[in-house]
Amino acid sequence: MGIERALRRKKNSTSALASQPRHNRSKLSLKTGPYKSTAIVKSTLSVLMWTTLLSLTTLLASLAYIRYQQQFLTPSVALVLGGAPERERFAAQFAKTHPTVEIWVSSGSNPEYAQWVFDEARVPVEQWHLDYRAVDTVTNFTTLVDELETRNVGEIYLITSDYHMRRASVIAQIVLGSRGINFKPIAIPTEQSPERPETMLREVRDGARSILWVVTGKTGSEWKALLKDKS
Repeated sequence: MGIERALRRKKNSTSALASQPRHNRSKLSLKTGPYKSTAIVKSTLSVLMWTTLLSLTTLLASLAYIRYQQQFLTPSVALVLGGAPERERFAAQFAKTHPTVEIWVSSGSNPEYAQWVFDEARVPVEQWHLDYRAVDTVTNFTTLVDELETRNVGEIYLITSDYHMRRASVIAQIVLGSRGINFKPIAIPTEQSPERPETMLREVRDGARSILWVVTGKTGSEWKALLKDKS
């Protein structure tokens, strides 16, 4: 008897639903559908927001740790990025106060001027080196990082103008970091603004070029020259 009653109730409820007008059933589905979609969208946005927040927090914590760690570095090599005469002048004075630090100037002023600056500061010839293979900030690092690694250099001073330091640090994190080399930034105070302003776009671009070099062993300019030769 119990089973028969249950079957009758199910049959009656089905019949009642079927007897309802179609527009009523459509209204019912419309009531539940949008609410469900909104809940899914809200849930997805919440997950994305927390994921982004966690990623930013991790990145900021990593940068803070790196800056804290940089304070305790005592490098024996300084990499000076060329591009402005004051960088050689600062490097010469830095060499005088750090006689055990080897100075490498990457694509700076012409050799005659650089030599005059170091000679005027009475810096021994064996303490400083000039390298002119770099054509831009990315290649300032890529042309010398292998040599630094071969010499078992684990940390360096990074010397450049204050306005140039942020972009240089982005590249250094990627290129030097790929070889396990740490760096301690030393920004040279400048009063004049650069002819070409430093922008976030240039930092992102050079960061991408640095990653390309780590992955392929060639910079964007090198790939461009290679493709041009093949064509």
